[in-house]
Amino acid sequence: MNAPLNRCNPDELRSLFLFEALNPDQLKWLCERGRIESYEPGYVLREGEPAEDFFVLIDGEVAISRKVGDDEVEISRTAQRGVYAGAFSAYLGERVPQTYNNSLRAYQPSTFFVLDADDFGTFMHENFPMAVHLLEGVFFGQRNTQQTVGQRERLLALGSLSAGLTHELNNPAGAAVRATSSLRQRIAGMRQKLGLIADGNYEPGELRVLMRLQSDAVDKVAKAKQLSAIETADREDEITDWFELHDVGRGWEIAPTFAQAGVDVSWLDQVADTVRAPRLEPAVRWLNYSLETELLMTEIEDATNRISQLVGAARQYSQLDRAPFQTVDVHELIDSTLVMLSAKIGTGVSVVKDYDPAMPPLHVYAAELNQVWTNLIDNAVQAMDGAGTLTISTSHGDGWATVEIADTGPGIAPENVSRIFEPFFTTKAVGQGTGLGLDISWRIVVNRHRGDLTVTSEPGNTVFRVRLPLDLTVETADAPA
Repeated sequence: MNAPLNRCNPDELRSLFLFEALNPDQLKWLCERGRIESYEPGYVLREGEPAEDFFVLIDGEVAISRKVGDDEVEISRTAQRGVYAGAFSAYLGERVPQTYNNSLRAYQPSTFFVLDADDFGTFMHENFPMAVHLLEGVFFGQRNTQQTVGQRERLLALGSLSAGLTHELNNPAGAAVRATSSLRQRIAGMRQKLGLIADGNYEPGELRVLMRLQSDAVDKVAKAKQLSAIETADREDEITDWFELHDVGRGWEIAPTFAQAGVDVSWLDQVADTVRAPRLEPAVRWLNYSLETELLMTEIEDATNRISQLVGAARQYSQLDRAPFQTVDVHELIDSTLVMLSAKIGTGVSVVKDYDPAMPPLHVYAAELNQVWTNLIDNAVQAMDGAGTLTISTSHGDGWATVEIADTGPGIAPENVSRIFEPFFTTKAVGQGTGLGLDISWRIVVNRHRGDLTVTSEPGNTVFRVRLPLDLTVETADAPA
């Protein structure tokens, strides 16, 4: 480490770009309170430690780095005299956390001018009061702006999701209402046909077989195979021909119901063998009402199940009834986000899931992480302009879980890739984006979860990669992003 060297020389300070405009009295003040120290290769200061000193490089080579999960990510390396690090926000006092934001490491024996943080704050306030006020305004103004616009970004996303969820809920709800109305009519018709059957002088044996056929028909609905359009048309034609052959009037009207229910002509032959003309047509009509009733009830069941799934996805997405920090299946979080965004994704975008089946549960702030998936998926869909392939892949290894969200859009221009996570930077048209979606996502992943968020892009393949530590605990997670 470090040992004090020769006394501070004002002329040497003036040779550093940071101090070249200071007057002799200011340089003298700095030299009286500061000191010259040398450091052997190694850490000069570490991120997260109390910010006690302000360092200015006089000679040597240093690197500034930041902790991302378990990795030390180097931000810059330089030998330029006058570069500084350490407690450079000391002039803001207790209004901001006074800890080192980065780590500083010497890569060869290096010499620094070192000033106590309190002295640095005093020097700034006494000599540059207007500049301090301007810097305070920039610092707190930008922070407040980020918070305000960030809240607006969340509200816009929530409004979009709410609109999509409303649309998704409206479809099955409308289907259930229509099916219920039709069901009421079919039950009334079935009662009428049952009355005609009762007046038709059916033998007890015929009625028993007819009831058995009704139960068999209901079972067929539950087991009906999904036919292609061509297969369905062929089946309807066969049934229509059978009705004409057996003098069932307007059989083409009810043939689609029998075809949809999985009935074929061999089954109808059983009906004809049991119920002879002229009682065959009332029996067929009664069976048609039975099949329609069962199909409508299936439609209602499907619609209500869909509503239940959507509500479940909304609860999973919002995490309103869950603890902020919890153990979750990351695939469930992604799936709930896809459900919430399904209206935006539309039918022109194919969604491909390549999930790691052995992915362990993750300890995360689930609701915040869902916001990350929302921002990344929404951006991908917009980039593809409604047509393309959205691929979501997951994997894990070496203590990390990785989620990749890829799109086949035109890609990000090379000059913009390095700026994509900057606050307020956006490539969208004016009024279409705040430029904070990716900044918020980066802070949630990196600051909140001690993870990493990166992007690679070329035309037809843009990939956002989220890495999350497998062993994150609430104690090691950072403050809210």
